[in-house]
Amino acid sequence: MSILVTRPHPDNVATAENLRARGHVVLLAPSLKFEPVAFHDESEAGYGAIIVTSANAIRAVAPQLRDLGLVELPLFAVGEHTAAVASEFGFTDVIVAGGDAASLRDKVMQGVRDKVLKKKSTLLYLAGADLSRDLGGELGAEGFNVVTLTTYRMAPVKILPREVCEGFAAHGIEAVLHYSRRSARAFLDAARDEGVEISALAVPQCCLSETVASVLRDAGASRVLVAATPDENALFDALERALRTRLA
Repeated sequence: MSILVTRPHPDNVATAENLRARGHVVLLAPSLKFEPVAFHDESEAGYGAIIVTSANAIRAVAPQLRDLGLVELPLFAVGEHTAAVASEFGFTDVIVAGGDAASLRDKVMQGVRDKVLKKKSTLLYLAGADLSRDLGGELGAEGFNVVTLTTYRMAPVKILPREVCEGFAAHGIEAVLHYSRRSARAFLDAARDEGVEISALAVPQCCLSETVASVLRDAGASRVLVAATPDENALFDALERALRTRLA
């Protein structure tokens, strides 16, 4: 029996390694594909800090970070994983939020109180093409000037690997891990196109947040589990709960 990971590459590699270390057999079916977007910063504003809601936003502009002097700025990262990737690419002043955009907004506001930022600083928001929340607008309402630049997009993968389709058909997949609303929707579309939607929704769906879970519930999944906090360790805990329930 296998665990299906729908997380995009390259982050799914580390996820698979962690699951295998826990004794699981893993199948990978990235439901979104990372595509960098040409990066042009025409703003003449001096940035007080950078905000990032995904490690992919950093990867997309990695070759330009040092030339633009961005690594010298404080960087507010949405969570631990994004913070780790930022550090890998040279950022030394990284402030870590609690794993979602709301906690990132609050962390930036806390940065003013902690004197990491000035009250009306200009923030550079390195963002994806599809935003689930108007973080720039929310921070703008708090007095910040936010320059939002799109650095990447996540394109839906329209097919499932053959071994995944065969796994669902043979009841060989015991749970699916989901990391975002868009990836969950893309997974459902691919499963429907491949004719395995019913089998796919019959197994436990383990989701990083309630927002992700709502996509699976709306599609008809009956066993949907949500991580207690929006991080991978909590998602793995939800997976273990799902498997214990199945075996009980």
